Amino acid sequence: MSSVTGLLGDEELERSSVVANCLMNRERRLPGYNRELGLDLAGHLRARTAEGARVRWLDLCCGTAGALFEAAHTLPPQVEIVGVDLVDFFAGPQDPPRLRLVTASVASWEPDGVFDLITSVHGLHYVGDKLGVIARAARRLTDDGLFVANFDTRGVRVEGGAPAGARLTRDLRAAGLTYEPRTRRISCHGRREITLPYSYLGSDDQAGPNYTGQPAVDSHYARRPSS
Repeated sequence: MSSVTGLLGDEELERSSVVANCLMNRERRLPGYNRELGLDLAGHLRARTAEGARVRWLDLCCGTAGALFEAAHTLPPQVEIVGVDLVDFFAGPQDPPRLRLVTASVASWEPDGVFDLITSVHGLHYVGDKLGVIARAARRLTDDGLFVANFDTRGVRVEGGAPAGARLTRDLRAAGLTYEPRTRRISCHGRREITLPYSYLGSDDQAGPNYTGQPAVDSHYARRPSS
């Protein structure tokens, strides 16, 4: 078990000024999404509409949803976009075409159906149970869908508050996820039921800046023995 005291539960964390940080993803546009995720999102989605099929994109921790408003006006009509953010501060016209915005916690919100693309640009830095959100995202993919997000393994702490480090990276890869330490991106190709040997204990909103230079949240877990 972690020896760290004073860990926050989800409700306390979501009231934290660190979680409401407006300097990370709040105003990011579509080119910024492409750069952060290493993916041409519009091109990826257009390619999936080639046969006229309906395509769904879910963006977790979407901020003001600037990138989503931009995409909604440029992507083919078969693309449905859903954005979720804890703060109801969306900056765009009401009822944009093919875009639904939800004010909710990504730690507990459950979507309707599955998605061809699920993204989160720097949002996981401010989530308590980061591993739980990752597992739920993998479960909500279509069979050939893609989940990609910024993720820093140093934001996951285990016994005594130490970074989970290389062991976590091995556990993620063993579960079928891809983690790139250099770019700090995590991804999953195709729907998966992810079971990781970690029990969530709580979070620390006083962890200080992470690699982005902005204050972030550390998530604390007890690692269960592997079966």
